[in-house]
Amino acid sequence: MSQASNQTAAQVENPVPGEFDTVQLDAVDAIISQNRGRPGALIPVLKDVQDLTGYLPLSLQRRIATGLNLAFSEVYGVVTFYSFFRQEPIGRHLIKVCMGTACYVRGNKDLVEHLGRDLDCKLGGTTEDKRFSLEGVRCLG
Repeated sequence: MSQASNQTAAQVENPVPGEFDTVQLDAVDAIISQNRGRPGALIPVLKDVQDLTGYLPLSLQRRIATGLNLAFSEVYGVVTFYSFFRQEPIGRHLIKVCMGTACYVRGNKDLVEHLGRDLDCKLGGTTEDKRFSLEGVRCLG
């Protein structure tokens, strides 16, 4: 049997060309294979992969699902349920603005508008140069 036929579908599927290098993809595959067959491994795998790559695009979610022998819908459901998982890359600097009621009453809307104008970035977005991301969050306390 050839080596190519021994590869899993996860190893064969390649994300968007240039999105991740082979070193990152090999590391992703290592994380998956270290956790294959372990009950409850999905969230730790997603966290480790996101720590490595910065975010979890659909291509990596498919790779994880295939590698862990899970339905893609299960992986996607977990990624979209937990707010700490990201499907889009974020900027080098993440600016979090409280969107809670108390901050809203005290004028955070003006702050968000000001930041958006200065950065040329909408809430939930990232600047073109990938330096800043602007994120709305619940109470920061």
